[in-house]
Amino acid sequence: MKPMVCIFAHPDDEAFGPGGTIAKLSQTREVYLICATKGEAGAKKGRKGGRNLGAIRAKELLKSAKILGIKKVYFLGFRDGTLSNSLYHQVAARIEKILKRIKPDTILTYEPRGISGHLDHIAISMISSFVFERLPFVKKLMRFCITAARARAVKEYFIYRPPGYKRSEIDLVVDVKNTWGVKLAAMLQHRSQIHDIQRILKVAKRFPKKENFLLRVK
Repeated sequence: MKPMVCIFAHPDDEAFGPGGTIAKLSQTREVYLICATKGEAGAKKGRKGGRNLGAIRAKELLKSAKILGIKKVYFLGFRDGTLSNSLYHQVAARIEKILKRIKPDTILTYEPRGISGHLDHIAISMISSFVFERLPFVKKLMRFCITAARARAVKEYFIYRPPGYKRSEIDLVVDVKNTWGVKLAAMLQHRSQIHDIQRILKVAKRFPKKENFLLRVK
C-alpha cells in the first residue's frame, strides 16, 4: 500500500485524536506525521507556556509516534497559536513540499471545526483540504471528528465549542478496541498535558472505543 500522512497542529493531536486508527493503519502501511508547531503555548503543571515547553512536547510527540508505528515526524516550526494569522499559504507550501516527497495517497487530519474549536486545528484542517485538492496523487482525505453526543459530554474548553456530528453525517467509523491499549500508551507519553489526558479519558469511558471520520475521495 502507498504511504499516508497525518497532519496536525500540535504534539498530542495524534494520540488524543485518531490514535487508535493511526496505530491500526501503521500495521499495513508507512505512516508519516507533519506537526505544524511544537505546542509551546500548551499548559504545563497548571501554568501557561514555559521556555522549554516546546522542546518537551516535541520529545513527547516523538515517543508517542514511535508507539503508534509512525515512520517519521516532520516539524514545520511555526509558533503555537499563530496558524490563523495569515500564515495559510506558508504552512501549505511547507506541507506540500513534504507530501511531494512522500507521495501519499491518503491524508489524515482534523475536521473543519477543529474538534474543540481551537483555531490552530481549524487552520490545519482548512490547509490540509486545500493541499488535498492541489495534489493529484492524494486520493483520500480523512478528517477525524466526534459525535454530537461526545461533544455534549465535554465541558466548555474554548470560547466556541463545536457541536459534533450526527451519525448520518459521519462517513467512516473505525473500531479501535484492538489498538486502544496502543493509543492509551501513546497518550501517556504527553505527560506535560496530563490535565487533558485525565479529562479525555474521563469522557472516553462513557463511549464505545470507536473513532469517526468525514471522508473526501477523488
